[in-house]
Amino acid sequence: MERMIFNNRLRVCLFFLLVSLFLTWKLVTGLRVDASFQKMVPLEHSFIQNMLRHMEDGGNSGNTIRIAVAARDGDIFSAEYMELLKQINDDVFYLPGVDRANMKSIWTPTVRWIEVTEEGFTGGPVIPEYYDGTQASLDLLRENILKSGQVGQIIANDFGSSIVSAPLFEKNPETGENLDYQYLSDQLEELRSKYAEKGVDLHIVGIAKVFGDLFDGVKAIVWFFIIAIGVTSILLFLYSRCLKSTIIPLLTSVTAVVWQMGLLATLGYGLDLYSVLVPFLVFAIGVSHGVQIINSISVETAQGADSLTAARRTFRTLYIPGMVALISDAIGFLTLLVIDIQVIQDLAITASVGVATIILTNLVLLPVLMSYIKVSKRSVDYARKSQKEEAKIWRVVAKLASSKVMPVSILIALLGFAAGAYKATDLKIGDLDPGAPEFHPDSRYNLDNLFINSNYSTSADLFITYLETKPEGCTSYPVMDAIDRYMWHMENVPGVQSALSLVTVSKQVIKGLNEGSMKWQSLSRNPYVLNSSVANAAGLFNTNCSSAPVILFLDDHKAETLERVVKATQDFAAINNTEDFQFVLASGNAGVEAATNEVIAQAQNKMLFWVYAVVSILCLITFRSVKAVLCIIIPLGLTSVLCQALMSYLGIGVKVATLPVIALGVGIGVDYGIYIYSRLESFMKQGMSLEEAYYSTLKITGKAVTFTGVTLAIGVGTWIFSPLKFQADMGILLTFMFVWNMIGAIWLLPALARLLLGSKAKGQSVKGATPATSV
Repeated sequence: MERMIFNNRLRVCLFFLLVSLFLTWKLVTGLRVDASFQKMVPLEHSFIQNMLRHMEDGGNSGNTIRIAVAARDGDIFSAEYMELLKQINDDVFYLPGVDRANMKSIWTPTVRWIEVTEEGFTGGPVIPEYYDGTQASLDLLRENILKSGQVGQIIANDFGSSIVSAPLFEKNPETGENLDYQYLSDQLEELRSKYAEKGVDLHIVGIAKVFGDLFDGVKAIVWFFIIAIGVTSILLFLYSRCLKSTIIPLLTSVTAVVWQMGLLATLGYGLDLYSVLVPFLVFAIGVSHGVQIINSISVETAQGADSLTAARRTFRTLYIPGMVALISDAIGFLTLLVIDIQVIQDLAITASVGVATIILTNLVLLPVLMSYIKVSKRSVDYARKSQKEEAKIWRVVAKLASSKVMPVSILIALLGFAAGAYKATDLKIGDLDPGAPEFHPDSRYNLDNLFINSNYSTSADLFITYLETKPEGCTSYPVMDAIDRYMWHMENVPGVQSALSLVTVSKQVIKGLNEGSMKWQSLSRNPYVLNSSVANAAGLFNTNCSSAPVILFLDDHKAETLERVVKATQDFAAINNTEDFQFVLASGNAGVEAATNEVIAQAQNKMLFWVYAVVSILCLITFRSVKAVLCIIIPLGLTSVLCQALMSYLGIGVKVATLPVIALGVGIGVDYGIYIYSRLESFMKQGMSLEEAYYSTLKITGKAVTFTGVTLAIGVGTWIFSPLKFQADMGILLTFMFVWNMIGAIWLLPALARLLLGSKAKGQSVKGATPATSV
C-alpha cells in the first residue's frame, strides 16, 4: 500500500482534488437542515405510535403553541389590549400548520360562558355580541369570563394576561410536507417583536417553540467551529514551530469535514440538532491523528531523513494503528444505531461517515502532502531540543511502569471504580430540570415557561392518556365512569396538578341542569343526559366518539414525575381495562418525554455493551492478545464510570443529548491507548524491559498524545459557553472524557501492562526487529 500510494503521489493528489471539488459542490447545493419533530422521538415506541394514530384521527396530541399575551400596564380589560389580542389571534390563525378549528382564545367562538337561570341554560361566546370597546362592553366581558370557567386556563389568575392556544398538525395541511418548526418559530418571533412595539409582551411555549429556539441556538455552533480552528491553529504551531506543518493538518482535517458533509448530502441526509455538532468532532479527531503524523515526521527528519523518506516511514509506522483507531471510532459510533430514536441514529451515521473520511484525508493525503514539504530547520531544531528537555520528564513518567509504582496505580484505579460506581447509582434517566432543559434557566423560553406557570393554574407540561372504545361509545356510562375514576386516581398522584376530560364538561353541564346544585355534579346513568351534556366538549373526543383524551396537567416533566405518572396509569389500566374499552398511553410533551426516557433506559446498557465489545474485538484482531485488549480497555472503562458519577454530581440526566457522549468518548478515547500500546509492543519485542520500552514510547508519542488530549479538551471545552444547555453539558462531559482517557492511557495503561505482561514481553524478542522510528 505504501509503494502504491507514494509511487503515484501526483495521481493521489489529483484524486483528492477532484473528489473534494465534487463533494464541495454537493455540500453547497444539497445539504439541508432537517427540523422534523418525528426525528426527535422514538417512533416505534407504543406511546408515540398511539399519539400519531390519534393525531391522524383528529385527536388531541398536546403539540400546541401557547402564547401568553401580557399587558404591560393594568389588566386585560382595556380596549387597547383587546384590539391587540384580536390582531394576534388573527395572525396566529394564519400561521402554517395551525389547527384552526381547535384554536382557543378570548376571541374564538369556542370559548364560551354558561349560566344557569330560572329558564335554564343561557350562554354564548365570552366576547359580547355587540362588543365595541366601551367600558360597558368591557364590564360585560369581565362577567362573561368569570362565568366561563377559563380563569387559570386561558385567562391569568391576576387578569394580567390571556393565552392564545394553537394546536399544530405534524404535516402542513396546505403543502402536505412535514411542518417546518424553524420557519414557524421565526414567524412567532416576528409576532413577538411586532407587538412588543405596540405595548404587549408575548410569552411563547410549546414543543414547536422548543425546536425552533434550538435551531436558533445551533447557529452559534458555526462560531464555535471557527474558534476551534483558531485555537487549534495556535496550539499546533506552538507544538510544531513550523507554519507548513500547521497548515497541512488543518487543511486535511477541514477536507475531512467537507467530504463528510458532501457525502451526507449525496446520500440524502441532512443535519439536525445533534448531528450538526459532529463536523466539529470530525475536525478535532482529524487534527488529533494529524498531530501523530506530524510528530513522527518531525522525529524522522530530526534523525536525518529527507521529506519523502520521513513521510513513507511515518505512513508505514502509523497507518495500521491509526486505521484501527479510526475504525474503532467509526464502528463504536455505529453502536448508537441500537437506540430507536432517529436523531441519534442519524448522529451515528454522520459521525461514522466523518471518521471514515479521516482514514483517507489524514492518514493518506496528509503524509503524501508532507512528502513534498520539507519541515523547517527551526522545527527540526526545536524537535531535537524538545526531545532532550522532555527526556527527563518522560524518564520520571516511565516510572509508572515500574513494579513499585504499579500497585499504587492499580489501587487508585480500583478506588476510582468503586467511588464512581457508587455515585453513578444516583444517575437518573431523563430531564432533571423544570422548563425546557435544552436551554439554560435564564433563557427566553424558560422565562416564558416560568411566567405561564406562575400566572396560570394549568402548566405547560401535558400528559395525555387516551381511552379507546367502539365507535359512538365514548359517552356511554361505563366508559365515562372509568374516565371519572381514572381522573380521581391520577389527581392524587404527586406531581399531577389537575385532570381534564369530557367528564369534566359533563359534570358541569349536569350540575347546571339541576339549578347549579353541587349534589348533582356527577355522572348520570341516563344515556340521553350524558349525550346532551357533552355536546359542547369539542376537542375532548374524536369525530366518531371512539376515543377520548384525558389531559393531565403536571407540575413538571422531571424523570421522577413521569415515572410516577406512567406507573400509576399502567397500574390503573391493568385493573380496569376491559374488552369494551382500554386506557392507552400517551401523548403531550410529557408523554413524549416519558417514551423517550423508556427507550434510553433500555438502550443505555445495550449501547455500552456493543461499543466496548466492538472496540475490544478490533483491538484483539490488531494485537492478538487478550492482555493487550485489557490494557487498552480498562482505562476507558474507568473514564466511563467516572463520567457517569460526574453526571450524577452535576445533576445531568441520561437523555438524547448526553447518551451519545459515552459512545463518542469511548470511540475517540481508544485512540490514545492504541497509539501508545502499538509503540510499547514494538519496543518490547526488541527485548527491552517494560520500563525502558515505555520510556522509549513516551519519547516518541508522549508529547503527541498529551497535546492531542489537551487540544481536544480545549476545543470541546468552548461548548461550555454555548447558549444551548444540552451543548454545554456535552462540552463538560466530552472535555472530562478526553482528559481522563489521555490520563488513563499514560498513567494506568503501563501499570496494567506491568501487572499483566510482567517486566518483559512473553517469548523471545523478534529477530532483526528495528526500532519503530526507523522501520
